[in-house]
Formats: sequence, C-alpha cells, structure tokens
Amino acid sequence: MKANLIAGAAVVAIVAAGAILRASAQTRHGEKVMIGNPSCGTRPGNVGHGTALTPSGNNRLAVFAQGCFWGVEERFRKVRGVVATAVGYTGGHTQNPSYEDVCSHGTGQAEAVLVEFDPSQVSYAELLKFFWQTHDPTSGDRQGPDRGSQYRSAIFTFGPAQQEAALASRAEEQKRLPDPITTEIAAAGPFWVAEDYHQQWDEKHGQRSCPLPHRPRTAAAAR
Repeated sequence: MKANLIAGAAVVAIVAAGAILRASAQTRHGEKVMIGNPSCGTRPGNVGHGTALTPSGNNRLAVFAQGCFWGVEERFRKVRGVVATAVGYTGGHTQNPSYEDVCSHGTGQAEAVLVEFDPSQVSYAELLKFFWQTHDPTSGDRQGPDRGSQYRSAIFTFGPAQQEAALASRAEEQKRLPDPITTEIAAAGPFWVAEDYHQQWDEKHGQRSCPLPHRPRTAAAAR
C-alpha cells in the first residue's frame, strides 16, 4: 500500500505548495474530520540525522513505533500537549539509513515517530496509554497490511523514569490481552530523521494514508 502511495509522491511534488496543503480535513458523513494538526511543530528536539536531541524549555521527548509512521504521526499530532513530531528511523544498527535501506529489512531500524510534548499538558503515562490504544501490540513484525521488522511495535525511552514507566505500562496492558505483547522497549539511540516527503504525509495530502489501526484480541473476547 505504501509503495503505491510513494510512487505518486513525485507527481504531488510538482504541485504548488498551497495546493499540497490545500486540505487538512476529510469529509465523512457530511462532517469534516481534521487530518493531523497543521499547527503542531515539525522539529521535535531539533531533530537531525543522528544528532543530539534537545527539547525546548521544559518539554520532554518520546519515541513510539507502531507500524507505518505516516499514520502514527497523524494520530500523535492531534494529542493535546504534543507540540512537535517528526518521522524517522531508530532502533537499528545502520548509520543514517535511507527509506530504501530500511525497506531492505537489513538495518534493524523501525519506522518511528519522535514526539516533543509539554508535560504540563500531557503526561508520559497518558502518551503510553494512547500508544496501547491505537495499534495491535501483539502482531510482531506486522501492523495491518504492512509486514517487516520496520513495522514492529516499539517504545524507545529517554532515561530510567521513562523505561520504568514503559515496562510497567506493558505489564498492565498484558493483563487484559490473551496474546503475548511483542512490543520492544529499549533505551533511545540515534534517531535518523526520514526524508522530507515522509514528514506529515497525511497533512500534506489531506487524507489518511493508512487503514484504521488493528486492535488486539482482549481476554473477554477470547473466552
């Protein structure tokens, strides 16, 4: 699915910027549904290609992976308290990978979203709750129609407090799921910002690129 959308990106790129950003809303049942959040920033932590990350003021950073990063970014940009997002690659061993490198499944990198948030408006615990609610953490190297290690579920943490909170939240989430959670939890390493055409894809195109997130089986449903 993503490959087909990327093939059309070259055509979109020649359209005037105003036309690309023409729509941040879709119409559903006669009502407009906002796509992403154009007022949200695009340089969390002054992100670059493996460079040190530095949030502004008292803001904090978080990294989440839960499948195709286009849809993940679109969802997180609408969370109250999230002030900036960017998509990129992390969790692997290849330095400064390209999208093509990551798609080869030999880099170990995951498609991820770097989030900068204001802890006075949204806590890390609340972001973790949103993370669990918006994908299937039991599906291994797959999320919906996308398959491969780059689409794995993962949380990359900044410091011991985030690591402890992520582990505790995973244990709590597991209590209600009959299938084992496959979500990786690891300390955040270098974050390699993805190519410009990947950034805020849904907002630029005025539509959701990915299907609605799959949900895991619950213990109640398994009975």
